[in-house]
Amino acid sequence: MSTTAPIPFMRLTLGADDAALREGIDRVLASGWFILGPELAAFENEFAAACGAAHAVGVGTGTDAIALALRALGIGPGDEVITTPLSAAYSALAVMMAGATPVFADIDLDRLTLDPAKVEAAVTSRTAAILPVHLYGQPADMTAIAAIGRRHNLAIVEDACQAHLASANGRPVGTIGAAGAFSFYPTKNLGALGDAGAIVTNDAPLAERLRRLRNGGQTDRYHHVEFGVNTRLDEIQAAVLRARLPLLPAWTTRRREIGARYRQALAGAPIIVPPERDPGHVYHLFPVRSARRDAAQADLRADGIETLIHYPVPIPEQPALAAIPSLPCPNANRVCSELFSLPLHPALTDDEVDRVAAAVQRLSAADAVGG
Repeated sequence: MSTTAPIPFMRLTLGADDAALREGIDRVLASGWFILGPELAAFENEFAAACGAAHAVGVGTGTDAIALALRALGIGPGDEVITTPLSAAYSALAVMMAGATPVFADIDLDRLTLDPAKVEAAVTSRTAAILPVHLYGQPADMTAIAAIGRRHNLAIVEDACQAHLASANGRPVGTIGAAGAFSFYPTKNLGALGDAGAIVTNDAPLAERLRRLRNGGQTDRYHHVEFGVNTRLDEIQAAVLRARLPLLPAWTTRRREIGARYRQALAGAPIIVPPERDPGHVYHLFPVRSARRDAAQADLRADGIETLIHYPVPIPEQPALAAIPSLPCPNANRVCSELFSLPLHPALTDDEVDRVAAAVQRLSAADAVGG
């Protein structure tokens, strides 16, 4: 049992953002304007600029962002959307919310994102879109996926919910396809103080339709021209995100520093560290693989180190999707039983990173798993 201070997986208490957050919230309270006001308009402009996009549309959650992006592109019942079996299930649930059917293509064992070859093999006459997920902050192979989209005339909606400020082969994620979906759930690289999300796009008519769809399909008050929903990023969360957005570049730099420090310190460790396949990786999480995950986590817990599993069940095996046929996904099935995540967040100190890495190095060689 460790006698040193424990290392929690994450810290969500306020830090350098404290004063700016309180100022932003007070500004909204004083204004008396809480929905679709100036804070949201300002945040949308600022977030679009940070993402290298022309437009951003704030919505209630990252799930809604995916579903509305698909709907705005005309994707719905009878359409198939190819996506990954390794993600939070909300990726696929969003496809279902749009009325379409998710089709799961297996992952690349290095990136842990969609394998382009498996995507191409999954294309049918019903395929309308591809939904790559930039999982753990590692961009999917967008060069190959975009080429598949062009060959088959498929829309691409990027799930960038874990990849704020990431880039794929030098291009900002979220801007490579028709639209990109972001989540601001409190644990994300840019987090709100509750649920929040946004869609970015370079397509002005698409952005205008998204603004209409998020607000009940209204063109103006009480005039509903199409079936929309009620999913608006509120003024207080917009003010919170505006306060934190200027800090995101430094937080991202720190995440990358920690990722690099882990990679160096874990060389030769009895676990598999998925490689960094793109320097645009933003290290939302730092997953590793172990053949004896439960034992490895127990040993680290005894050393005072908290780890978490992202994600233990492949999406096609979730009961909520049991009625949807799935292609074989052996890589995803394998890693879901092996992956767990080490602590990584901007407040983590170098000493803490070194302590975690040293504890991982002490794990039994029996915990190792072949690539």
